[in-house]
Amino acid sequence: MGARNYRDLVVWQKAMDFVVTVYGLSAAFPAAEQFGLTSQLRRSVVSVPSNIAEGEGRESPGDFRRFLSIAHGSIREAKTQLIIAKRLHYLEVEPVGRALDQAAEIGRMIRGLSKSLS
Repeated sequence: MGARNYRDLVVWQKAMDFVVTVYGLSAAFPAAEQFGLTSQLRRSVVSVPSNIAEGEGRESPGDFRRFLSIAHGSIREAKTQLIIAKRLHYLEVEPVGRALDQAAEIGRMIRGLSKSLS
């Protein structure tokens, strides 16, 4: 793998950047969504780097792959929630597109890292 710890993983760094992006975007959601879509979206994006970090700290590559699978599921969840926010007109098309591109790149990186552990 080559990384000394999770903070050295480029995928973790990009996932952390994605958290910042999504928190910025979701700050514009209506107040009525504070405990709904805003909270759910934020939890899903925080789950991505958190599961990468937790998995990297596990004892076996199999455990790491399992946590990467959870992180990949959280990326897909966040993408769905961003699309919902766009459809509800909480976000403009362009920023959602950029965020979805970011998420897609992270998803590809997670899959690649998982394959490298096999």
